[in-house]
Amino acid sequence: MINYPKLPANKNWLVTGAAGFIGSHLTEVLLSNGQHVTGLDDLSAGRLENIDEALKASEGRGTFKFIKGSITDFQTCLEATEGADYVLHHAALASVPASMKDPVSYNEVNVSGFVNILQAARENKIRRVVYASSSAVYGDDEAAQKVESVIGKFLSPYAMTKYMNELYAEFFTRVYGLECVGLRYFNVFGKRQDPNGAYAAVIPKWIDKIKAGEIPVIYGDGTATRDFCAVQNIVAANLLAALEPDAPGKVFNIGCGVSTSLNDLLKEIYATFAPGKEIKFQREAPREGDILHSSASIELARTVLKYNPLLHLKEGLTFLL
Repeated sequence: MINYPKLPANKNWLVTGAAGFIGSHLTEVLLSNGQHVTGLDDLSAGRLENIDEALKASEGRGTFKFIKGSITDFQTCLEATEGADYVLHHAALASVPASMKDPVSYNEVNVSGFVNILQAARENKIRRVVYASSSAVYGDDEAAQKVESVIGKFLSPYAMTKYMNELYAEFFTRVYGLECVGLRYFNVFGKRQDPNGAYAAVIPKWIDKIKAGEIPVIYGDGTATRDFCAVQNIVAANLLAALEPDAPGKVFNIGCGVSTSLNDLLKEIYATFAPGKEIKFQREAPREGDILHSSASIELARTVLKYNPLLHLKEGLTFLL
């Protein structure tokens, strides 16, 4: 049982990307707490099965309305934001390697689509927008632990789009008075994360391969590090960011503050899902645009949002058994 932050009663929430991995978890927890949720998703990456699972898990405690549509259409954004108290924005194209091949689409969805949401929220007098940024914005910053105030040069169009989101959000807060809060997610994992496709996240992909008796791939020498963060932590951070009076205009790292190498991650996955089996893997060249080291300083989130990780890597993996 996860102890999420307590929510005010009978509020209206818009979750963009609601049929996606993170969006469906947000929807599930909001509904479980008796909230009224509108989900917006064009289903280009999200799946209706994720919504079905969220509705089933929430046991019908809240109310849910689904809109199939894209954030690239402003009228759709206006319709979706109407009557909402809070927006949790997670609709985006999310692959670093894919963005290297198609920067135009990434700009259209992640930047122009985000501005559509902000302007629609402004016109409909929404109380607050919490949006997903990314640890990718740190680029080539060589610090062992990433601090919000220091970023490097961007390594992918995806990273650039997420930083543009932060700039637009700060502007809308400062100039228009729309309360915006950014959350720089580190490496999120959990149920409903798609293990398929060339750009799938490493944890579901490796778990799938190990369960199937196949050999997982490590890009590079395995010493690259990540801050792996269970999706339950992401949900808690969104709720805290939506309600904290001192959060607007700020951006927060959301991770666990722990650095894990890919080599050690593979050992942990084998120990959890194939205990006693020989650890096997193959190496391939590092992927273009990937950051070498990524670990979050979560002091700002702890101080302002009162955020603390609910689950660390090992505990989070057990939720996938």
